[in-house]
Amino acid sequence: MKETVLSCKDLTKTYRSPTPCTILKGVNLTVKRGETVAIMGPSGVGKSTLLHILGTLDTPTSGTLEIQGKDALGEGAATLRNKHLGFIFQNYNLLDEYSVLDNVLIPAKIGRVSGKEGVAKKLLEEVGLSSHIHHLAKQLSGGEKQRTAIARALCNDPDLILADEPTGNLDDENSEHIHKLLISSAKALSKGLIVVTHDHVLAKQCDVIYTLQGGRLEKRK
Repeated sequence: MKETVLSCKDLTKTYRSPTPCTILKGVNLTVKRGETVAIMGPSGVGKSTLLHILGTLDTPTSGTLEIQGKDALGEGAATLRNKHLGFIFQNYNLLDEYSVLDNVLIPAKIGRVSGKEGVAKKLLEEVGLSSHIHHLAKQLSGGEKQRTAIARALCNDPDLILADEPTGNLDDENSEHIHKLLISSAKALSKGLIVVTHDHVLAKQCDVIYTLQGGRLEKRK
């Protein structure tokens, strides 16, 4: 049986201001190593909020979250995030004045992990950017920025990759390339993958598709 990477139970999220609004109502989700999961749903229903909670970038109002069997809502959340999670954002979140290589190394620097330069260069080779390692991030195309972001997400060898609309700003050709890269990386490296997306083509390539609507996460049959 494959190892469980992430498990959450009864997650709720209520915003109190200006008037109380509950956008997550008892969300349950389990992701195993090597499993790819798509979360879909209309805009504004809380998909990104859920992803941020699962990535310990936000906190739920109630519920439990475990990453690699450990409580991810306590004081050790930042350590778990740096050690076990890799993030890919729609807007890339690269540092424009830093080189491609330096951007990929940022998680290692935050986690104070040394000796990752060789790993970063190998990842950039795998995503087709070995000739761009010294380019500044601001010099890259959208597709190149997203490939850099994928390499960055993998640099610390995370157990789970979280991707928020990773192809939302890309054309069809680049989107297809990113789809293949995300899914193949998760499978080949035995990573869990959770991707929030409006892209039905990407979602259909995942093992499981969920829809978030009315605050509840439902598996598509």
